[in-house]
Amino acid sequence: MKKIKLLPLLLLCCIALSMLAPSAFASPAPELNGKNVVLADLNTGRVIYSKDADTVVTPASLTKIMTVLLAVESVERGEHSLEEAVIAGEDCRAGLDEESSSAEIVPGEQLTFRDLLYCSMIQSASDACNVLASLIGGSIDNFVAMMNDRAKELGCEVTHFDDPNGLSNNNQTTAYEMFLITQEAISHDYFMVVCNIADVNIPATNLHDEREYHNSNALISSQSVYGGNRYLYTGAAGVKTGYTRAAGYCLISTAEREGLHFLAVVMGCDGWLNAHIEDYLNFEDTIKLYNWGFSDFSYRNVIDTSTPVYELDVELAQDHAKAVLYPQQRLRLLLPRDTTDEDVSLDFRIYNTELTAPVKAGEILGEAVVSVNGEVYGTVNLITREEVDLARSEYMKRQLKDFFSNRWVIGVTVVVLVIAALYITLQIRYRKAREKYLEERRQAEIRRRKRQKEFEEKRREGWDL
Repeated sequence: MKKIKLLPLLLLCCIALSMLAPSAFASPAPELNGKNVVLADLNTGRVIYSKDADTVVTPASLTKIMTVLLAVESVERGEHSLEEAVIAGEDCRAGLDEESSSAEIVPGEQLTFRDLLYCSMIQSASDACNVLASLIGGSIDNFVAMMNDRAKELGCEVTHFDDPNGLSNNNQTTAYEMFLITQEAISHDYFMVVCNIADVNIPATNLHDEREYHNSNALISSQSVYGGNRYLYTGAAGVKTGYTRAAGYCLISTAEREGLHFLAVVMGCDGWLNAHIEDYLNFEDTIKLYNWGFSDFSYRNVIDTSTPVYELDVELAQDHAKAVLYPQQRLRLLLPRDTTDEDVSLDFRIYNTELTAPVKAGEILGEAVVSVNGEVYGTVNLITREEVDLARSEYMKRQLKDFFSNRWVIGVTVVVLVIAALYITLQIRYRKAREKYLEERRQAEIRRRKRQKEFEEKRREGWDL
């Protein structure tokens, strides 16, 4: 009775202690002003938070990410060089009005390809984008077609561009597809160099004095028009701001700390021009996302290559050995810090459950599907690390069994057995007949000798025979 009463008391004590302990659970995602949001882990490419990420919106100057990506790729292919002198054509100010951000480029002005990249990303100069588009595509329209083709290559299904700078509200995309485009763009080293410059001086040209520009991204530039030091963020790098009344305030950026590397897409936020507030909520939302990501997530080794996860029976194996399967590579995932081992599950897909020795080391025999709280996170191949040898005696038994299980072998065997039975029967009959014949001959010989003996005795006795 005492033991029964003690159990609930112990349970109550455990509950009380757990309430006193600090909480290990991850906090929920922050409340955001942005209408369309993505937060992704750049180390794996996995989206860890999204909000209306597939809603079609206009990207404003985020369009310039695609423009500069194509420009950097043209340099990588050797079609253009950073030091190349470029003369602005008559179409350099196509689509611009008095409120458009620009570098005040005029027809006939000569700038380097590099300076046009700086103007496009740091000053968000729409005229610089026009010059690059006309140079690379042969015309602005041809370049826009190249932009749309590249978007499709990157997996974008709804993204469509009408211009290279984002001035047109006919440009359309989604927060998720802007993530796809930006993920590709920042994989090019020089793109990241350009978009991460805080301040730049553009040398004097044939038609313009020296120009000084400050990056509008307030996460990395204290000279940003959006607030000086108030939004500077440690570990932030790149990428691009954007604003039109239709798009709201937008920001795509990255941040890295202690091995964690995030990319945030925040679109459709409020600020001074559209909501008459002093705060720019695209920056505030981005900072909230990064703080949440860095504080509530960590990397976890879900699968390790040194730990076996599955065993398979192997027919004809020496010493009845099994094929022991190991993950081919380690799977390291960014997960909420409160994730437990019980939250992680493995589902196995075995390609062949009827293995026969020998089995080579390093052979891929299946895969493990990793899920966390029911959501699939990845798939890892399963391989053998040691060879499973063939048991030769068992192999011979199997070969004999397989041989005599064939229909034609069975048929031939039956015929042979019938013939053998007939042969044996004939042999037996032959032997019996021979023995009978020999016995009859022996008896006849005995009778002959007896008669001959009687004849000789009678002849000695004087019989007249």
